[in-house]
Amino acid sequence: MAKAYTWLTFCVVVWGSNFVFGKILVLSFSPALLTMLRLLFIVLFLLGLNLLKKQLEPLKKSEFQSIFVLGVIGVFINQWSFFEGLQTADPTTSALILATTPILTGILAAVFLKEKFTLRMLLGSMVAIVGIYFVVTKGTFTSIQVDKGLLWIVVTMITFAIMIIITRSLSTRIDPFTITFYSNLVGLMVAIPFAFILDSPFQVGTEWPEWALLIGTAVIVHGMANLIWNYYIRYVDASKASILSNLEPFVAMIVGLIVLSKPITNMEIIGSLFIVGGVVFSSYQRKTL
Repeated sequence: MAKAYTWLTFCVVVWGSNFVFGKILVLSFSPALLTMLRLLFIVLFLLGLNLLKKQLEPLKKSEFQSIFVLGVIGVFINQWSFFEGLQTADPTTSALILATTPILTGILAAVFLKEKFTLRMLLGSMVAIVGIYFVVTKGTFTSIQVDKGLLWIVVTMITFAIMIIITRSLSTRIDPFTITFYSNLVGLMVAIPFAFILDSPFQVGTEWPEWALLIGTAVIVHGMANLIWNYYIRYVDASKASILSNLEPFVAMIVGLIVLSKPITNMEIIGSLFIVGGVVFSSYQRKTL
């Protein structure tokens, strides 16, 4: 159990730091190109893993449509909007907004998967929204100025919730590794033409540390960390694991302080407590049901 919690915490640290490293990468690579390159290295990593373990299964014709939608919305648009948003959005604020994904997922699950949406979930959502208000307004309640990048982060949050719903539906019929590989492959195929259409001007890093960070984050964040999480989640209660995942905004704060020398403000601390508290409040009830 201690080993499981150690590895799950490692995954949370990796995912939380991705906001800061993503902020660094968009300084050297344009968002659509960065999305294409990361998906390329993710697919190559999964292909290499499949050569070792032979986990890939053939898809049925009836499953192609769902995988295609998952690849376009849950992979390509999700990752592209993430990097597009980080061009101007603060990484800590972005992490806090994405921390509300479980609440939106609960609403979508109630609509599409017929799961129950309770009063407890509604109250938790309201508490989290108050937290977002604190973070976005920076404590100045006289006027609200929303950065364009934050709107793209909201798109990232919505597409991530959609990805969870589609994956949850597919996982009853398809092996998770197969879902991951084919959805990323679709995302890569879509990203290739859009890398030349969406990016203006076209920007690509020329220094080896930039490429090392790109490849490393692609393989570790979206490859190894996801696989480790899916393996060790079997040994821990889902409710406890979800609480661990809510530590991501705090990790983003600490890594941002260390790497970017970005100070942690009082409003970010207050907002994060509201957001994480609201998400934990809602998620706990969903697990009980």
